[in-house]
Amino acid sequence: MSHKLSKNFIYLLSILIISCSTKQERKNIISEINTSENADVNIIKNNISPDDKEGGMVYFEGNSFMMGSDNGPSNEQPTHKVEVKSFFIDKHPVSVADFRKFINATGHKTDADKFGDSGVFDFNSLNWQLVKGANWEYPFGKDAPKAKEDFPVTHISWNDATAYATWIGKRLPTEVEWEFAAQCGGKNKTKFSWGNELIVNGKYMANVWQGKDLTAKQGDDGFVHTSPIGYYQETPCGMSDMGGNVWNWCSDTFKLYDGNNEPFEVNSDLKVIRGGSFFFDENGENSFTTTGRAYNTAETSLFNIGFRCAKDI
Repeated sequence: MSHKLSKNFIYLLSILIISCSTKQERKNIISEINTSENADVNIIKNNISPDDKEGGMVYFEGNSFMMGSDNGPSNEQPTHKVEVKSFFIDKHPVSVADFRKFINATGHKTDADKFGDSGVFDFNSLNWQLVKGANWEYPFGKDAPKAKEDFPVTHISWNDATAYATWIGKRLPTEVEWEFAAQCGGKNKTKFSWGNELIVNGKYMANVWQGKDLTAKQGDDGFVHTSPIGYYQETPCGMSDMGGNVWNWCSDTFKLYDGNNEPFEVNSDLKVIRGGSFFFDENGENSFTTTGRAYNTAETSLFNIGFRCAKDI
């Protein structure tokens, strides 16, 4: 395992596996963590199916494309050709309002609710905390305001996201599908889903972390935490929030790409997340590029992880 991948494992996984341990183990893990160019994009019109009655989904016609990067972090390497079947994917991440309908209809109890707490980063103490009562409805705990209905739902585990997708007749996107959509059907090879520059004409193109460490002042992009769904400019093919705001769960178990011979033990409990978020990541801008990737345990819920759904044709 390379130094960078090992750090990614320690920083992301060791923080995030808190949800699959006992409460005391989770508290111990948190304690250990706390100490330890303008988008001059050619506008690409993807094929919007005239039969799309899904509403809120974007259609991508199947094709092959080069996935991954030879210049990014080691877990994005090497580039490799993959085939993609046609599919639909949600234009936006699932909102609080959407998830509320699911809860009301099914009575589903999220993993955060089962544990009684969820992971929140305290910007005052600069420490991760397991906040009692933090969940999809109260992202900072029961003593803080409710989540706004038009914001992406957070504190959602892979298990919760899968349950929602099944209920609504969809599924989680594969990692291949997510990257294919971020690149507008593999045709848009810009660094980010919207173009090559993070700041255009003095304005941020996404809700991301500003600065290179946890002490950096935030808010230059308009938000300190999550932002309303679709607040920033859509990608050339009509997608929103495909970089920053909240990480997106994918259906896959995380593994290194074929041809990457670095040591890594595949664990079926480690699931892929894509797109980066508003919060700090050690990979900086690489976390919210179209090829950036990371992972978390299936029971993990945090204040910066959400999801979107996909559907077969």
